[in-house]
Amino acid sequence: MFVIAREESFDRDEMLRLYAAVAWEGYTSDPDRLVRGLRNSHLVLTARDGSGALLGLARTVSDDEHICYVQDVVVDPSRHREGVGRALVEELMRRYAHCRFFLLSTDHADSPEGKRNHAFYRSLGFLSYEEKRMAGFGLPRHRPAPAERGRGDGEA
Repeated sequence: MFVIAREESFDRDEMLRLYAAVAWEGYTSDPDRLVRGLRNSHLVLTARDGSGALLGLARTVSDDEHICYVQDVVVDPSRHREGVGRALVEELMRRYAHCRFFLLSTDHADSPEGKRNHAFYRSLGFLSYEEKRMAGFGLPRHRPAPAERGRGDGEA
């Protein structure tokens, strides 16, 4: 059994343990930045067991009118397949039902995590951008400065 609740203050070590459990080094390499990101989120929901232990977390970036972007859904691997992730995402879906767009990104289907994640999100009714006749774009993580990339933007 677990309880889903909004959380507004974050214990650095507790958050670090959760993100480290899923090996998200992009977050764990700078724990203070992780906590600042959580504080700056529109909404953070946590799942905790009866003793208060953190089982999982979901957070959003949103204008709370048109768009809700689900930034993270993190569940301690020892608690996978217990409904924790589903309960977190379903609560976000209820909370942001009024928004035109409810989006998230996850690993490519060819990756081990991507295969599992795609099945999970599809079980909740999510469609890929292509299936929704949409496209998603992102800048490469390591990219040259704008002057080094060349114009390529249609301007002469």
